Amino acid sequence: MTLNFTENSFLTKLLYTLCVLVLLLNSYETTFVVWGFTAFITLRKKYSVTFLRLQLLLGLVILVALFSAQFTAHKSYVYFKDISYLLKPMLGLAVGYNICKINGKRFFSTALYAGVLLAIIHILTILVCFFIFKITTMHLLRHYGGYFNDYEIYTLVLLIFSKEFQIKINPKTRLIFIVLLSISAFLYLARTNMIQFVVLIMAIKGYFILNAKNIKYLISVSAIVLAAYAAIYYSNPSRKGEGLEAFLYKIKIAPIESFKTKINEEDWKDFNDNYRSFENIITVRQVTDRGFPTILIGKGMGSTIDLGREMWTNDQEFIRYVPELHNTYMTMYLKAGLIGVFLTVLFMVYLGKMKVTSDPLVYQLNLLLLGSAIFLIVSNWVFLGLYLKLDNKSLILGFLIAYREILMNSKATPITEKNEY
Repeated sequence: MTLNFTENSFLTKLLYTLCVLVLLLNSYETTFVVWGFTAFITLRKKYSVTFLRLQLLLGLVILVALFSAQFTAHKSYVYFKDISYLLKPMLGLAVGYNICKINGKRFFSTALYAGVLLAIIHILTILVCFFIFKITTMHLLRHYGGYFNDYEIYTLVLLIFSKEFQIKINPKTRLIFIVLLSISAFLYLARTNMIQFVVLIMAIKGYFILNAKNIKYLISVSAIVLAAYAAIYYSNPSRKGEGLEAFLYKIKIAPIESFKTKINEEDWKDFNDNYRSFENIITVRQVTDRGFPTILIGKGMGSTIDLGREMWTNDQEFIRYVPELHNTYMTMYLKAGLIGVFLTVLFMVYLGKMKVTSDPLVYQLNLLLLGSAIFLIVSNWVFLGLYLKLDNKSLILGFLIAYREILMNSKATPITEKNEY
């Protein structure tokens, strides 16, 4: 039985903000409980076909992994951990969708405030750690401050394009928020967040709607990016460099570290720099060695890959058998085989599918969701996409899907004066 929340319920807005902030605790168990509780008590009687289709695709991955697990023995702890991890994006989408449906168009401001609050907390954390732990390197900065935050980038992009999204906000407040979010986003020094920022802006500008003009633009942008990368590559930043040089080194190895096919495991530099590729190589090897049925449906819930050595993780665990990889596609291949990979790709296709509309605001939301789907291609490759325990994209994606439906159903694009900051 669910609670009957009234429109603009303060409790639901508080719960959404809590769902956004709980990831700062870096405890998946806590996140799962908070998200699961919120999704359950805000459960709705009716859902749209679009929302149900996306949830069905995520759910089918779980069903395939549950089925294939019947043919292999696994540890119970890893088995149930996998179930909770594969449920995470489903819960996030449900939380964002349900709470937006309860609160209507006025919920937009709450979603944005949550992003600004994240930025403020991040900046304050960096300042405190700077004076206490004497942060002097990029690695320490990211260790104490965090490695990325996709939600903040969404908030920043929405505020930059506040006119296009019809967000009524005081110009000074908007500027302060943009500055805070920009500083916070920069301090993550996250390559994926930079890619996300560029992809979302290009999407909102309509550059991914293929026509002759946009194809020329995309070719020009690609040429500029390649030229910039070439300049960084031939400047040969040192692996032992600090500050900007360390960051440039990470950019230098970015195109290689996830796609390398041969790695010298005895060379610790080559191994560490290309660890993502190492994961991919041994995953393909250990799944394909079991024959075609495993290639098709994977090794199931609770399956792991054997690294062949014990290694420290970012969570300070010393492990040899890894249940989740950096790469979503490889994780799906391990758990649910080629079927799981296909369902993951299909999810992105449906997420970015444009709705036919003459409504300018709905059109902008279409473009933003298209950009989100394109960014997921990258995010799934390097950072487990929606399945990463620290990922918060599913919350705002659920919100955006619901918000678009509210607009399409009401046929009213302007946000009321009550939504002004």
